[in-house]
Amino acid sequence: MTAYPARGGVNTGVGTALPVALDRRSGVPLAVQLADALRDAAATGHLRGGDRLPSTRALAGRLGVSRTVTSAAYEQLHAEGWIAGKHGSGTYVTTTPPADAPQRSAIPEDETDGEDLLALVPGVPWADGIERATWRRAWRAAADTPPSQQTERAGLTAYRAAIAEHLLRHRGLMIASASVLATAGTTSAVAELASALFQPGDVVAVEEPGYQRAVQVFLAAGLRVAGVPVDTDGVVVDAIPTGAKAVFCSPAHQYPMGSRMSATRRVALVERARAEGFLVIEDDYDGELRFDVAPLPLLAGLAPDVVVHLGTTSKILTPTLGAGWLVAPRGVADTVLTYRDRTGTRPSPAGQRVFTEFAHSGDLGRHLRRVRREMSERRQLLVGALREAGIGMAGDDAGAHLVVPLRSADDERAKLRAARQEGILLDGLARHYADEPTAHGIAIGYAGCSREELHEAVGVLVSVLTRQR
Repeated sequence: MTAYPARGGVNTGVGTALPVALDRRSGVPLAVQLADALRDAAATGHLRGGDRLPSTRALAGRLGVSRTVTSAAYEQLHAEGWIAGKHGSGTYVTTTPPADAPQRSAIPEDETDGEDLLALVPGVPWADGIERATWRRAWRAAADTPPSQQTERAGLTAYRAAIAEHLLRHRGLMIASASVLATAGTTSAVAELASALFQPGDVVAVEEPGYQRAVQVFLAAGLRVAGVPVDTDGVVVDAIPTGAKAVFCSPAHQYPMGSRMSATRRVALVERARAEGFLVIEDDYDGELRFDVAPLPLLAGLAPDVVVHLGTTSKILTPTLGAGWLVAPRGVADTVLTYRDRTGTRPSPAGQRVFTEFAHSGDLGRHLRRVRREMSERRQLLVGALREAGIGMAGDDAGAHLVVPLRSADDERAKLRAARQEGILLDGLARHYADEPTAHGIAIGYAGCSREELHEAVGVLVSVLTRQR
């Protein structure tokens, strides 16, 4: 057991030591133990609103754990509203967060140190590419809808039809609109699935490294999470533990490694799911973006009987819409709807209306074509510069980010630090692991900046990545 504050505690800024004890022999992940301890401290008044917490790096050092543990705990508490990050000044306890509490990015606060950085990180859309005239037109049309007293637990009928059309045109999936459920986005959909379909203690397999927000959602629902390694063909099917109730994966462009699940691996995954009776939760991350490769069929198209397909408007338009979708076997969809009836939860229709108008006008199709052209040109710029410098990379044939593999955790940290000193925020692979990282590298996203900014940053990136420690 690692006891804390056995080593003297951490002063939070108001003379408060953190009452944390981590038991390495427990079956509960260390990140969950840490989040529980800090949550209890805030709930009981040991920590009060306004108390400053140590940085993820400082706390990891005090506890003798990986920084991924402290970062995951902080991200969970931030999502729940217990803490908030103030840019450049630290992380603070909120206890009862105000409506306008500052939002913390996915990058730990002590990675930025208050600098004005150019963020070249994955998972960010090209929101500046949305034509303002078409955006205003969609919002005006959506606002012209008269108020209604009727709630749509499955989502607006027109939205579900628009999603079915979108999936057919852009992802090759032929489904009836009745098979689509509206969601508030991928993370929200995962939360609904975790609570509606599974029991506490059930095992869910996830990609390692993978989408840590989904990991935290599963853990918050009382599920046990088993990390499964990823290689160049996607999630390693043979490594999925026997008895798992579900497998969460991103086959189109694995987050964050960038691999595309091969056709052979896809067949093996759905065959095992059918044989053992588990669900495959397909996160279609970056599914609309592909370059020098032909599209592979969606898992939902291969095996609609065992696959739950998740999509979101966050990456193709903007996360501010808060709209996504879920396509699932009938029994799964009915269970989710029953859960919504029982809890009174349902996605907001506002973003659904905007997306529907955007799609019906044809502006969505035109926007996606612009996105593909723009990302293709940015990719060529970045890949060309890296290749010319002899820098190896992976995951560059689809999506809007690529990975530069590195030899060690120290090398990864050094590259992140060097880039930050040059004014660029990059993303290391370490934070995408729930446990100790087994691969090291830098994930470079190129959608969230302007093309001019990317062009100016390429030389700095090459210099940082070729610099010897």
